[in-house]
Amino acid sequence: MTSQSLPKPLPTPEISDASGERIFSPMHFRGGRQARNRLWLAPLTNQSSHDDGSLSEDELSFLEARAAGGFSVIESCATHVSLDGQGWSGEFGIFEDRLIADWERVAHAVHAHDALLIPQIFHAGGRANTEVSGQQAWSASADTERNVRAATEADIARVINDFARATRRAFEAGADGVELHGAHGYLLCQFLSHTRNQRTDLWGGSLQGRSRLLREVMQACRAEVPGDFIIGVRLSPEDFGSTIGIDIDESIQTATWLVEDGAQFIHISLWDVFQPSKKYPDTHPLTLFREALPADIPLITAGHIWSLDDALVTLERGADAIALGRSAIANPDWPRQALQPGFEPRRPPLSPEELRARALGPAFIDYMRNWKGFVG
Repeated sequence: MTSQSLPKPLPTPEISDASGERIFSPMHFRGGRQARNRLWLAPLTNQSSHDDGSLSEDELSFLEARAAGGFSVIESCATHVSLDGQGWSGEFGIFEDRLIADWERVAHAVHAHDALLIPQIFHAGGRANTEVSGQQAWSASADTERNVRAATEADIARVINDFARATRRAFEAGADGVELHGAHGYLLCQFLSHTRNQRTDLWGGSLQGRSRLLREVMQACRAEVPGDFIIGVRLSPEDFGSTIGIDIDESIQTATWLVEDGAQFIHISLWDVFQPSKKYPDTHPLTLFREALPADIPLITAGHIWSLDDALVTLERGADAIALGRSAIANPDWPRQALQPGFEPRRPPLSPEELRARALGPAFIDYMRNWKGFVG
């Protein structure tokens, strides 16, 4: 892409006093639950738990520290609903009943600070780590170069049930909801992709077919729990990184269908909230989603949000809540600090000692070395 073809930056909206007040105001969900502010801990890969999927003290400490720091919603790392869906080593699981007790510990720790717990549940599909799982990866369609087989009808029926049972485990553990991970090129996103999904049966072809797995997962999960248990979905609106074959108009239509199926929030993963839509470079993705979704369905987003002004500008563009990732790693008490005049968040690089003081364990610190310049 040449410099002449780069999209022009969108005008930065003025920050209103209303947004400044709104970010610290309660947010309501269909079903009756509410979060006390609009600041969420984003789901963060950390590789900190045990090989059998059980909770580590390091992972628990990290999540609890962000609840204590004032985040109103704590999302877990992506947690696998099936053994063959594990994406990496050290992944906290939700695939067996024995793990309910671990999730109870997380729920208790998070609720002690008046925050909500929402595990992000997923299946890695063709991106599963076969060395960890010991099983062949599968996806919507086969990929012989990567030794990925195409899903059978039995695989599809099983994974829908696995998502539903994982949702039930989260409910029994005392969590407040779950987020279905339909983004970042994992299984549900692989089925949505018009390039990765080459099926010609009911699970492929048109958007109706490609979205069928995600919709049936939503419906099955919704049927497992009471109406006040929050279920939302994270979507990648357009291609980025491992997300391939995703069109924003199809993403918006999928989100609309999912709300009809029972979704109580939509979380769009932008990676950089300051970039316009690739397809519509004069428009921000948040604006497009907000216009399409019912007013009472919260729209959550994340991506390069560091300062309070960054967060407020994102609200002005249509978000209802902000999910912080790397900024929350560096600033576990970001919400509390943001209430203070002149707040300036800590930015990378951070030393291993500084990260340890922010409740990151050794495995998480090593993982953060993958982000250039984060660990100094």
